[in-house]
Amino acid sequence: MAARMREAPFPTKRSPADWGGCRAVERSMDDDARSRLDRASRRLLFDTRNEVRTAEAQLTRRLGIDRAVRIAVTVGITVLLTGVCGTVLTWESSRFIKGDIICGTVAALCVATIVFITDGALKSRGELKADLEESRESLRRLSAHEHPPLSERRLLYREDTAGIIEQYQADSRKYRRVHNSLQSLIMIGSAATTTIAALETGKELTWQSIALTGISFAITLAAAFTGYYKYRERSYFLQQTADAIEEEANAVALGVGPYSEFGTDQQQEALKLFTQRVEDLRNEQRRRQQQLDQPADQAAPSGQPPAA
Repeated sequence: MAARMREAPFPTKRSPADWGGCRAVERSMDDDARSRLDRASRRLLFDTRNEVRTAEAQLTRRLGIDRAVRIAVTVGITVLLTGVCGTVLTWESSRFIKGDIICGTVAALCVATIVFITDGALKSRGELKADLEESRESLRRLSAHEHPPLSERRLLYREDTAGIIEQYQADSRKYRRVHNSLQSLIMIGSAATTTIAALETGKELTWQSIALTGISFAITLAAAFTGYYKYRERSYFLQQTADAIEEEANAVALGVGPYSEFGTDQQQEALKLFTQRVEDLRNEQRRRQQQLDQPADQAAPSGQPPAA
C-alpha cells in the first residue's frame, strides 16, 4: 500500500476533465466580495435617493391639488351665497335672474374643476408624508453606513449648500413680499384716510379742490414709499458695486493695479485674487442691502450716498 501511494502521488494540478468537464471561469482580481458589496450598497443608496425625490415630487403635486381644491371650494361657496342673497333680496321683482345664471355657471365650473383635478389623484397628504418620511429614514440609515473619503464628502456638502441657499432665498423673498404688501397697504390706507377726511369738510366740491386733494394724496403716497423703500440709496449702492466690479475686471484684463505683479504664467493666481476681491465686493453689497431692509432706528447703511 505504501509503495502504491509512492508510485501514484496526489495530483497537484487538475485538468478540466478532472473537474467533471467544467471549465473554471477567470475572474478579475478587483472583482472580490468587498467591491461587489460596495457597488450594491451604492446602487441601493442611489435608488433610495430616487425614491425620496419621487416622494417629494408627489407630495408637492398633492399640495398643489389641495390648494386648487380649496380655491375652487371657496369661490363656489362665495358665488352660491351671492346668488342666494341676491335672489332673496330681489324675490318679488325677479331682477336677479341673470345674476343667478352667472352664479350657477361659476359654481358648476368650480365643481367640474374639483372633479377633474381629483380624478385619479395621488394618495392623501398624510400617506404621502408618511412615505416621504419612511424614504428619508431609509436614506439616512444607508448614508450612515457609507464612509466616502473626506474630499468626496466636501464636494457633496458643496452641492447640498446650493439647495439650502435656494430654500433660504425663496423663504426670504416670500416674507419680504408679504411684509412689503402689508406695509404698502398701511401707507395707502393712511394716505387715503387723510384724503377722505379732507373731502368730508362739508364744502362744495370743485375741480380745484378735487385736484388739490388728489395731488396731496399722490405726494403723501410718494413720500411714504420713498422713505420706506429707499430707492435712491439702493440705486447708489448697486451702481457703486457695479463700478467697483467693472474696475476689477478691467484691471485683471490689462494687468494693472493689484494684478501688475502677476506675469503671463501666473494667470491662475491673478484669477484667484480677482475672484476673492469680487466676492468681497458682493458680500459688502449684501450687507448694505440687509442694512437698508432694517428699520431706520436699528441700523444705518455704511457709506451713505451724497445728498442730491
